[in-house]
Amino acid sequence: MSTPFLAGLAIAGAALAGKYGIQAWQSFKARPPKPRLRKFYDGGFQPKMTRREAALILGIRMMGFFLAEKMLGTEKVKEAHRRVMVANHPDAGGSHYLASKINEAKDVMLGKTKDGGSAF
Repeated sequence: MSTPFLAGLAIAGAALAGKYGIQAWQSFKARPPKPRLRKFYDGGFQPKMTRREAALILGIRMMGFFLAEKMLGTEKVKEAHRRVMVANHPDAGGSHYLASKINEAKDVMLGKTKDGGSAF
């Protein structure tokens, strides 16, 4: 007597689980995809370039607020400058403005800048 009741209860439970499983799968498929690339800096350029902004332009990771040439190394800065400049050189279709900002970032990181303003 209780066997048909338990069988019906098991079938009803499986049907409910299937219904919610299908709904969960459909909502999973409908959600927007998450970007798998790293997030880039959203802001524009500052009037006077800071060491933080220069590090962001060159793609160099800053270690705290006191990033000196001794800690970073001139070779690492020059290699980062070369890598970014190859991708954005005006002769290869890049922008003159971006090239000047990249050069300014290298000068700021190496401590060779006087006023910190770009030509643009």
